[in-house]
Amino acid sequence: MSGNNLSLWQTWKKNLGSTRPWDLLDVNAPKATDEQATERLAICNDCPFLTKITQQCRKCGCFMHLKVKLAMAECPEGKWAAIADGEQETN
Repeated sequence: MSGNNLSLWQTWKKNLGSTRPWDLLDVNAPKATDEQATERLAICNDCPFLTKITQQCRKCGCFMHLKVKLAMAECPEGKWAAIADGEQETN
């Protein structure tokens, strides 16, 4: 399959981006600061793709209260981007 003829699985993987849920468990994975995570989540809370009761994105399937904490994560709708090196929380 090519172009816009992606399977549901391929579309989900594309929307997920380069981060994965297990990145939260990696102590060496760059993290967003509390302020950055709060700003990101505020954007998500205004998004029509957010299921508010579970805080889950219907585009990427992530639980956003967790995903916003990963510096390299980005919104599949382009509403917020990965955080550049030097702007991330230091471990």
